[in-house]
Amino acid sequence: MWKFYGRQTECQAIKNLLLRQQWFFCAISGRRRIGKTSLIREALDSTPRVHGAIYMQVPDSDERDVVGVFADALSVTDRPLPDGIDASQLTRFTDMVRVIGTLCRAGWVVILDEFQYFNRKTMYSFTSLLQAEVDSLIGTEKGGIFVLGSIHTEMTALLEDRSSPLYARVTDRMTLEHWDFATLFEVFEDQSISKPNDWLSLWGLFEGVPKFYRDCVSQGVFSQTSNSEPIGSRAVQALFFSPTAPLLEEAATWFARELRGGSVSVLRMLSQQQPCIHQQLSDAYQQSTGDHKPISNYLNVLIDRYRLIERQHPVFSRTTGSRQARYLISDNFLAAWLAAIEPGIQASRVQPLERALSITQEKLATHEGHVFERMIRKLMVDASRHGVGDFSLTELVTGYWNRPRDADRLVEIDILAINEAEKIVRFGSCKRSAVKHDRTSLLKTEQHISDFLRTTTGKRFNGWTMQRALYAPCFEAVQRQKLQQCGWICVDLLDYQKWFRQST
Repeated sequence: MWKFYGRQTECQAIKNLLLRQQWFFCAISGRRRIGKTSLIREALDSTPRVHGAIYMQVPDSDERDVVGVFADALSVTDRPLPDGIDASQLTRFTDMVRVIGTLCRAGWVVILDEFQYFNRKTMYSFTSLLQAEVDSLIGTEKGGIFVLGSIHTEMTALLEDRSSPLYARVTDRMTLEHWDFATLFEVFEDQSISKPNDWLSLWGLFEGVPKFYRDCVSQGVFSQTSNSEPIGSRAVQALFFSPTAPLLEEAATWFARELRGGSVSVLRMLSQQQPCIHQQLSDAYQQSTGDHKPISNYLNVLIDRYRLIERQHPVFSRTTGSRQARYLISDNFLAAWLAAIEPGIQASRVQPLERALSITQEKLATHEGHVFERMIRKLMVDASRHGVGDFSLTELVTGYWNRPRDADRLVEIDILAINEAEKIVRFGSCKRSAVKHDRTSLLKTEQHISDFLRTTTGKRFNGWTMQRALYAPCFEAVQRQKLQQCGWICVDLLDYQKWFRQST
C-alpha cells in the first residue's frame, strides 16, 4: 500500500493558497520526480472549494505542439468547462492564454509543468502574452496558476530576470527538496524495511525521490519478505533489468532532454572517481576524450544551472575558486546510474543477466561507500533541525582535507561538526561496514585528527571540547562497547531511526 508521505508543511501552504480567495501565480521548483505534481494533487483533493483543475506537461517543442497538448488537457477534464471554451478551436498561444484567463476567472487552477521550456527561443513569445493576462488577473478573487520547473536557472530567467516579461509577477514560490529522513524512516517502517544496510542501499539509489520508492512498491520489491536477497539488489533488478523495468530509460531520457556533449562526459568521468579535485577531473576528461579545452564551463553549468554537481570546500575554506575544492555528483540516482547501473545494463546485452547484475552490485558497493559519508552529514543536519540526535549543530556539517603537496602527508577527516555555542567539535570517520573501524583505521583517524589540530585551521579549536565519533550502518553491541571504552562515540542508522521517532 502507498500513501502520500511527508510534505505536511508544503501541503498546508498550498491549501492556504487555494483557500485564501485571491488569485495567485505560484512557482514551484525541484528536481524531476521530486513530487511537485503530487503535492498539488494532494492539496487539491482536500480543498473542495476549487472549481476544477487543468494540468499539462509542457513539451520541449514549438507553439503548435504546446497548444495541442493544452487542448488535449482541456478535452479530458472530468468537469464541465466554463462557457466560451472550445478546445477544438485553439491554434495559437493567444488562444491558450485567453483560455487560461477564462479558467482562472471561473475559479479553476491551471498547472503548467516543465514551465522552463518556455525559455526556448521558439516558445518565448508565450511569456509576453501570459504577462498581459496575469496583469489583468492580479487583484481578482478566484483561481490561480501553478508553474512547475525542474531547471532552476531557466525558471529564474523566466520569473526573476528583470528583462523577462514575467518579472515580479509571481505571488508565491516554493522549492521542493528531497524527502527528509523523518519521512524516509516512516516509509521504511510502513514497508517493513528494517535492516540498516537496506536503508543505505535504497538511499544510495533513490535518496529522497518519492517516485522511485513508489515504483518499488508497484513492482513488489518491498513485498517479497521471504526473499533473503538484499532489497537494494531486488530494487535494481526490478526497476532497471526486468522486462517491465520502469526506470530503464529514466536517466537516459534525462540526459537526452537536458544535457549535451561535454557536460555528459564530465559527469561520467566524475562518477568513476568522486570526490575529486579540479585537476584530477580535468586530467581524466582530457585523457578520455582527447579534448584539451578547460572543463570549467561544463562544471559551472552542471553546478549552477542543473545543480547536478556539488562543489565542496574543507572547513573554513569558503572561496569558490579554492584549489582545495572537491567535486561530486549531488544526485544519488544519477551517480548510481553512471557509476554502476548503466555499465551493468550494457553488460547485460552481451553477457548472462546474472553476470551483469553481479557487475552492477560490485560497483554499487563502491558507490555506497562514497554516499554513506554524505548520508551521515545530511542525517546530522536533519536531526539537529528537528532538535534530536546527539549533536546540536551551529553550522552545516563539513569535513577537512589538505593538498598533499602543501604538507608532509595527506590529512583527511570525513566529518567535522561544530557547535560554536558550546565550543564542541566532533571529528568523525564513516565506514560502510562497521568491522572496518579496526585498529589500523582508528590509529589512522587519530593521526589525521592530530595532524589537523596542528594546522592553522585546526588551532581555531584550541580549548574546545573534542569528540571522536565513528559512523556505520549498524554496530554490533560488543563492538560498540569496546570502541566506547576506548573513547569513541559510535553512531549508526538505528540510532538515527530512534531519534527521529522521538521527533514525531
